[in-house]
Amino acid sequence: MAQMRAVWLYLGWAAFWSVVFVLVLLPANYSLTLTIKDALLYNLLLTIAGFAAGTGLRYYQPTVRQGVLLLAWSLGLAGMCTLSYSLLIDNFITDNLYLRFASSSLPMRLVFGWLLLLLLLLLNWFWFYTKEQRHLEARKAATEKLAREAELYTLRQQLQPHFLFNSLNSISALVITKPQQARTMVQQLSDFLRGTLKKDNQQKVTLSEELKQLELYLAIEKVRFGHRLQTIVDVTDEAKALALPALLLQPIVENAIKFGLYGTTGDTTITINAAKDDGKLIIQVQNPFDADAVQAQEGTGFGLSSVQRRLYLLYARHDLVQTQQHENQFITTVTIPQNYDQVPHN
Repeated sequence: MAQMRAVWLYLGWAAFWSVVFVLVLLPANYSLTLTIKDALLYNLLLTIAGFAAGTGLRYYQPTVRQGVLLLAWSLGLAGMCTLSYSLLIDNFITDNLYLRFASSSLPMRLVFGWLLLLLLLLLNWFWFYTKEQRHLEARKAATEKLAREAELYTLRQQLQPHFLFNSLNSISALVITKPQQARTMVQQLSDFLRGTLKKDNQQKVTLSEELKQLELYLAIEKVRFGHRLQTIVDVTDEAKALALPALLLQPIVENAIKFGLYGTTGDTTITINAAKDDGKLIIQVQNPFDADAVQAQEGTGFGLSSVQRRLYLLYARHDLVQTQQHENQFITTVTIPQNYDQVPHN
């Protein structure tokens, strides 16, 4: 289909320049029939040469620096067309006066044919060049997308062993002293991991779905820490329907628990707020902050850095995760743009 369309385009090109050729020759008062035959013959030869050259450009394209090849190529083709014309014109026209005119006009025809073929080659070259660039950009975009997806998957997987090891250590400690709590924690851990595996292939979920998964995680942590861990979840109904990357909240809350509970002996309250603001989902996670205890710990929280990296890969923005300290509280604010993509559901 594409090949036939190209043939028709070339034939239209030949017809157009044949009309131009005839209009140029009409003031010379030659017979209209003779000029039409002349124009059709020469422009048909040029079109055949242009079609062959254009087909060749499909498989070999000179670079911009090799543009001189197009000049030489078009000049050579124009010379071949002019030579063929001089050999064939006697078979179509018998008027000696017109034949003498045709013979005397060969240099002019050579220049005309060269410029016409050069234009045709340049148009073909530009077409195939831009088409190849589009293909290269598409392949580059596909490769970058695969790389982003692979990195996102790796970031999600890096969080699982860390949480799993902590949970298993807690279960091990409870097996002897509190076997019932150990069994409860095993069941909760199983439910959490099952939900995590189910959402691994989902790019986005609603906040409502994300909170259900977060409840399983918090239930496990409350078995570990008992009454010391308290949580307050304040989410508006409007925010629950908004979308966010799957499994995004758990590492943020885990980070809050780590720096709110580790190194302390008192009760700790983790507050989670979410609301819609200016078309965006705004989530805040707040935990108590003990500067002396935090300085004694190593690292600054892989969870937050992984969340920031995930959001950058998805939205190409570095400002979606903000942290601040207010008196003895550490506040993490996450902004999720809403692009109205369809959110996958269970």
